[in-house]
Amino acid sequence: MRIAHLSDLHFGDPKTLAEVERCTAFAIDAAVDAGAELAVISGDSTDHAIDVHSPSFVSVARLVHRLADHCPVLMLQGTFSHEPPGTLDVFRLLGGRFPVHVADRIHQAAWCGTQGWVASAAWRFDDVPAGTQVLLSCVPTVNKATVAAAVGANAAAEAVGQQLAALLAGFGEVNRRAAGGGVPTIGVSHGTVSGCVTEHGVPMAGLDHEFTTGSLFAAQASAFMLGHIHKHQAWHQDGRVIAYPGSIGRLHYGEEDAKGCLLWDLSPHGASFRFIEAPSRRMLHLTFSGRPDMDAIRAAAADAAGAFVRVRWQIAEEERASVHRDEIERLLAGAAELRLEGRVVPLLRARSAGISAVPTLADKLRRWAELAGVDGDPLVERLAWLQANPAEQIARTILDDLERSAVQAAEGALQDTTPQAADLMTTDLFSV
Repeated sequence: MRIAHLSDLHFGDPKTLAEVERCTAFAIDAAVDAGAELAVISGDSTDHAIDVHSPSFVSVARLVHRLADHCPVLMLQGTFSHEPPGTLDVFRLLGGRFPVHVADRIHQAAWCGTQGWVASAAWRFDDVPAGTQVLLSCVPTVNKATVAAAVGANAAAEAVGQQLAALLAGFGEVNRRAAGGGVPTIGVSHGTVSGCVTEHGVPMAGLDHEFTTGSLFAAQASAFMLGHIHKHQAWHQDGRVIAYPGSIGRLHYGEEDAKGCLLWDLSPHGASFRFIEAPSRRMLHLTFSGRPDMDAIRAAAADAAGAFVRVRWQIAEEERASVHRDEIERLLAGAAELRLEGRVVPLLRARSAGISAVPTLADKLRRWAELAGVDGDPLVERLAWLQANPAEQIARTILDDLERSAVQAAEGALQDTTPQAADLMTTDLFSV
């Protein structure tokens, strides 16, 4: 069975509407041309709560309707900040030749051909419905606030992972029976797999993520179709596959990888997919550790026409006037969008560069003295003395030094005054 898998469309922001509309339309055309028998949108179809009269809503509704004219569609509830609960309800009414099933609760759904969509009343089926052509186990975004209210904020993240692992293992029993009867099975969810990588190249490690690859494979689904992470990536085990298609378009600066959707080929005991690259917008990122290199910018300008360009630099405070922003804008005038992001580092921080890389406090002091142009040896010697002696001895030594200094100053004054004044000063000194 051939399945089209789209995710993270993010309709809603007027600035990215042209991007997501073009890329989504391309993905739907690819699904139709490939003869997809079912389509899955695994969350975040919208970017935030949107009005029904907005261009973004009209666009996503039109495109989902077009997809439903070709094959049945399942839409999963995504992140609540992107898809507030209830956002997807209207799509139940927008089916074309085939119905749209909205998965906004934990359950299983079966596509049964002429019978349409059949959803489990509870969290899973007791028996696979008759006529099932494909069985989907749906886990929409989990409300961690509800879990936190039950088990406490500190234990919420770990509790979510534990409960989802038990849930997925429970799906495994039904999925094994379905596969034994020749029915392909799919898992669909929206969340983070521990160890996955974001679109900016950041590994998502830790215990506060919803899934592990082990818990997802325990569902025994032929394919597990995920959303939420905008970078395409996949994991394989014994013919079964877990995959993120990534976001449909290039929505943020710093995203380098190709964008698109997945076309899956499913059997009851395994799956494979191919990535379909969408015509996402070109982004050009120029980053300089010091002043912008004008020669590098001139060289990049040849490829900047029609691209979305971001230029970043970091300079010391005294070099602020050396950046020619007007010249950069002139060279990159052909860009569809130009973002200039300059960071000015305060003078003190620029002179202390590298101080955090040295291991000991004495080394830091030597590094600071080197950058500040002063003799650091007396300071390092004094630091060692402070570190080697208890506080009481340090205070006693300082007070003794002050007393000696006062006596020496008094003796010097006595030598420069009359005997009568000296007697008065001596009396005052010892009374103090």
